[in-house]
Amino acid sequence: MKNKIKLLKQEIAKGVIGHKDMIDALLIGLMTNGHILLEGVPGLAKTTAVNAIAKALSLEFKRVQFTPDLLPLDIIGAEIYDVKSGDFKIKYGPVFTNLLLADEINRAPAKVQSALLEVMQERQVTIGDSSFKIQNPFLVLATQNPIEQEGAYTLPEAQLDRFMFKVVVGYNTEDEEYEIAQKVANDTFEPINPVIFADELQQIKEEVKAVHIEEELSAYIVKLVFTTRDPKKYGLEELERYIAFGASPRATIDMLKAVKARAYLRGHDFVSPIDIALTIKDVLRHRIILSYDAIAEGLSSDDIIQKILESIEIP
Repeated sequence: MKNKIKLLKQEIAKGVIGHKDMIDALLIGLMTNGHILLEGVPGLAKTTAVNAIAKALSLEFKRVQFTPDLLPLDIIGAEIYDVKSGDFKIKYGPVFTNLLLADEINRAPAKVQSALLEVMQERQVTIGDSSFKIQNPFLVLATQNPIEQEGAYTLPEAQLDRFMFKVVVGYNTEDEEYEIAQKVANDTFEPINPVIFADELQQIKEEVKAVHIEEELSAYIVKLVFTTRDPKKYGLEELERYIAFGASPRATIDMLKAVKARAYLRGHDFVSPIDIALTIKDVLRHRIILSYDAIAEGLSSDDIIQKILESIEIP
């Protein structure tokens, strides 16, 4: 099925120029059932990329624009009274899909964010007295704008922890932006055709699970995560005052799943330290809560993670 992955990337590239790291992150999410948070300024093809992947994989795709007046029932659905029959009927919300794009997720208040917690973790929703399973595959792909402050809310840590990755999306190169401008101006983007279907995607997921990881590398991943919680224990006393709270156990679980998918995307049947280095920042950056000292000194989570990577010996 690895040839299929190559075809998939070629198909997605018809609609998305550049942003290979973002595409890889979205594909890893699909292979491992991990939700993805994309952070970047407007106009960086975040929505376009999600739409392109949905088309190339023949998956159902729905988009919700998050706003301050959004209600939980706008996402999960509600019980509606039918006057003719005299019974309550379920009106299913947009969450009943394969790919749910939560656009500008940080614009909605806490009540709406809490409505996503159940579906992101349990892959089910509760409407009235009944619970409904969400179809498989199901992924929440959320975007947020880091420069917009007015009318925006900080996502709760419990929700952030349910995202496998937080991917920081940057600008295209000059050549890529020139190509984008030419294709948009001349309307020459090619249509995206489905190249992988549900049964094939399931087969790919099984192949990803079968990717080998040495016990030493698994222990190395656990050590990296534990260092964010107790840096002094691993000889990094200088980081102790910069970390208020380290990464949760979900970080370890997501790392073990994601590095296998990363190795698979790179065409390997085994995990190497390179796969860990390429993956760790996306997994940890939103799970490390910085102290006031770190914020005051202009340090980011990525700075902390890089220091840990450089200090902990690779087995």
